[in-house]
Amino acid sequence: MKINAKYRNVIFAFLMAFSISMLISFILVSINVGYNNIFLQAWLKNWGMAFIIAFFGAYFFPRFAQKIMGKIVFVEKPSKKSKSAPLS
Repeated sequence: MKINAKYRNVIFAFLMAFSISMLISFILVSINVGYNNIFLQAWLKNWGMAFIIAFFGAYFFPRFAQKIMGKIVFVEKPSKKSKSAPLS
């Protein structure tokens, strides 16, 4: 399947929102409602709302996170092996 590269972020956000909202809403409805005759209806309703919220979050939040990450300076912790005496 070939898709224009300009849709990469939208497709990534869709897939992340789809899977995460499905999992979280399933677990929360299982805990709050239990497995009974209204489980499926309650889960699908909650999943639909959760997906809409999760999609916008998955699409817009990474941009802000990247800006914050750009301001953080990451350094490698020196390994103990590299502390050897210099050769003279």
